[in-house]
Amino acid sequence: MHRFGTGHRPRYAVVGLAATLAALILGGCGRDTPPAAAGAANKGESTAAIKRRYGRIVFDPCTLSSPQAAGTIAAQCAQFEVPQNPAEPGGKKLKLNMAWLPATDEAGVAPDPVFFLAGGPGQAATSSWPLVDGAFREVRKHRHIVLIDQRGTGRSAPLLCRGAAGVSEDAAAAPTDPQAANDAMLRAVERCAKELTVDARHFTTTDAIADLDAVRAAIGADKIDLVGVSYGTRVAQQYAGRYPQHTRAVVLDGVVPNELVLGSEHAQNLDSALAQQFKLCQQTPACRTRFGSEPREQLRQLMARLQAEPVEVDYRDPNTGEQKRERVTAGHVAMLTRMFSYAPQAASLLPLMLNEADQGRYGPLMSLSTMIGGQLDEDLNYGMQLSVICAEDADLFKPNPADAGTVLGDDMQTTLAAQCKVWPTGQRPKDFHAPFKSDGPVLLLSGELDPVTPPRYGEQVLKHLPNGRHLVLRGQGHGALRIGCTPKLLGQFIETADAKKLQARCLDTLGYVPPFVSFNGWEP
Repeated sequence: MHRFGTGHRPRYAVVGLAATLAALILGGCGRDTPPAAAGAANKGESTAAIKRRYGRIVFDPCTLSSPQAAGTIAAQCAQFEVPQNPAEPGGKKLKLNMAWLPATDEAGVAPDPVFFLAGGPGQAATSSWPLVDGAFREVRKHRHIVLIDQRGTGRSAPLLCRGAAGVSEDAAAAPTDPQAANDAMLRAVERCAKELTVDARHFTTTDAIADLDAVRAAIGADKIDLVGVSYGTRVAQQYAGRYPQHTRAVVLDGVVPNELVLGSEHAQNLDSALAQQFKLCQQTPACRTRFGSEPREQLRQLMARLQAEPVEVDYRDPNTGEQKRERVTAGHVAMLTRMFSYAPQAASLLPLMLNEADQGRYGPLMSLSTMIGGQLDEDLNYGMQLSVICAEDADLFKPNPADAGTVLGDDMQTTLAAQCKVWPTGQRPKDFHAPFKSDGPVLLLSGELDPVTPPRYGEQVLKHLPNGRHLVLRGQGHGALRIGCTPKLLGQFIETADAKKLQARCLDTLGYVPPFVSFNGWEP
């Protein structure tokens, strides 16, 4: 959930890219093989050419990969046709890109598959999966995994809309004046809207959950398990609320309450997380001695100077290796600060990075900014984000004067509201923002230092879940599935559908990442 300009304060999407950011910063389905196919395999023919059937959907062998993950993952891929407008089943159709990862022990497959729901809004499940695959090793023993690129993402009628989020392919030409940058983004949104070949009004969360249920019916599953991350937790709650009879268990990682207006609390949440992260420096003698006791004030002063006068800097482009000379702005600092805050290993670099920039050494900052900004422009589909936000949240925006003094500033809602005026806007159900209420089993996961979906969101949702349990991971940021013993707990929860009986003491071993005080690493 983040988009930002290179020449001004960041402009961002809405809920989060936990796995992608971490990678960027740190370097009735038991018999789904038709008899004919099984026979071919027994005769020694290549299994690579064998099609497989899951319910009514026929799959072909494929591999899943990500630029941020090593290797590839064997899967089965297919396209599934759905109506563009669910209210008009006989009208124009969309093809959803999907993948199926069969259970590793197919002799004892449970009837309820797991649907993984990616974040953003704007991430695709199939390209996000390689970054979280390891967390599902236990889950996959007895359950199939189903990945659906939500409409508007990946290969499901993507709404990429380049330039609309403020990420420019020509950073040197990006405007440094905030109003000029906003105007450029608005023009990009207008251009994207004119070039649409689909009806973007039907790319909302509500449309997406109708797609999920259509796939569920097509594969022949009476009930499914849902694992949502970040914005995907909104999708999971909306599905479980609309289709409780088809929902067995739910996992919410980086919880977004139904009541939340996406984008309304980003600035305050980041500053709160930074306060906690910078406190670690103040409590570490070597860090306090090296950088002083007020890293947040150092950050404020640095951004103020660059806001008043951007600085020309020489740096090496991490994508091409070329030497470049461009302007470093307050927007670069704000963006990198926000992205680093997602993962504690990266956040530990913040005091050192700010000190380097404060000393006029901006090269590393520009290189990292270029790398992360370019990757996010590829990974997130901003048009899909607008379809979600404009229909579900934009009319509820209320300015918060307190945002003016934050790292991210106070103009996000104004920018989005202007873009929504020119973007095709759908509708949300009247009860869309009602709290998620369920008697079913729900496991909620939060990172203590999460800068976008803080633990209080999980506590808010838990109030309406009598069979829910909220685990807060000490010292962690956004995205918990891969951390510590969480994969084991995830497997146990999906197996038993009982969050309250989980033995979660193994999470007590998690701690805080000490701040870097030099490029040699942490102090011994």
